[in-house]
Amino acid sequence: MFGLKKILTHFLLPPGIFIVLLVISVLWFLFKKNYKGATINFIIASLMWFFSIAPVSNFLLSGLESDLKVSKNPSGDVIVLLGGGVYDNAPDMSGMGAPSEEMDARIITAVRLQKKLDVPVIISGGTAYKGRKAEAPIVKRFLSDLGVPESKLIVEDKSRDTIENAKSTKRICDKMKFRKAILVTSAFHLKRSIMSFEKVGMKVVPFPANFRTWSDNKYTWESYLPGGFDGTAIAVHEYLGLLFYKFAY
Repeated sequence: MFGLKKILTHFLLPPGIFIVLLVISVLWFLFKKNYKGATINFIIASLMWFFSIAPVSNFLLSGLESDLKVSKNPSGDVIVLLGGGVYDNAPDMSGMGAPSEEMDARIITAVRLQKKLDVPVIISGGTAYKGRKAEAPIVKRFLSDLGVPESKLIVEDKSRDTIENAKSTKRICDKMKFRKAILVTSAFHLKRSIMSFEKVGMKVVPFPANFRTWSDNKYTWESYLPGGFDGTAIAVHEYLGLLFYKFAY
């Protein structure tokens, strides 16, 4: 019964339900002898299934994360925490706005690092859309709630993307004489982040948070059932970002 429940869940929730509908349409087209329509819908269903399973999304993400390591003895004179999204008007116990799930992992990593090294944290993140709240002030509130002293928090709330994170952070580091910045962001985001900082002439010490892949990842039969496109979308976004940043800046 447990296994049946798992299978049904995968095929009743998106994208599984759409794959089921496409398969039904394939059977309908075959009944009508519309082989072209059946073929097209079969290909669409197959691609949706393929790109939604964990082994495929993890394979794509592993190309971004596989050569990264978490340093056991990091050193630096400042931590740079890059924004990873916020729910800007979500109610929270200490104010309005809360970090996204992706940002939570970055915040926890930054707090642990700050406690270990007792250095300032530059929180870099504005908003890309008019009418939305900047990320950095919301993240600052959470860092403060988690025990990081206000005197150790520096807010950069104007940058809209990773390259602007790098430019704005470099200006702060130059002004405040920071010489060795530890860059905290999600593991999948680090390659593009390092490239961005190098583009503006700033070397950083990478410190990955929230790995999505690892070398001995084990898969079960459930891993091959339709899942979500989140991992695949993140990987494609990063690969396109790397390509764009390489030639645009």
